[in-house]
Amino acid sequence: MIALCVASTGYAQTATPATGLGQAWPNAADLSSSPNWHVYVFVLNGVKYVQVNDLNGTVHAAVGVANGSTSVLPVGVDSQNVTTSATSSSSSATQTIYNDGTTTVTATPQSNGTTQFNAVSAQMQACPDLCSGGGGA
Repeated sequence: MIALCVASTGYAQTATPATGLGQAWPNAADLSSSPNWHVYVFVLNGVKYVQVNDLNGTVHAAVGVANGSTSVLPVGVDSQNVTTSATSSSSSATQTIYNDGTTTVTATPQSNGTTQFNAVSAQMQACPDLCSGGGGA
């Protein structure tokens, strides 16, 4: 009987949708490909939201991705330092912190202590001309 309760609890936690966009420690899996960042992904009504936190839980940036377009959200201490350009930084300090095959997020430390983030969808990478008109709209 105890094993059944443990198994049910584990299933309930797995089945719970990710929540907490904008929070320091959201109820979502850390999907970062970098040991220096936490990346959380939320999906609601066909829009994927990608949030980047530092190791202390401070929210740095978030973007929304839908239909190949990427939009910067006004969330995080570096929200003003987020771009959605198909051309990536050539800095050797740039690291890919998230890549799910459809969305890539990179982080580049700046000399003033901030971090420049770039988020781009695979569709934008394949057709950079879409970016020249304001994100393909």
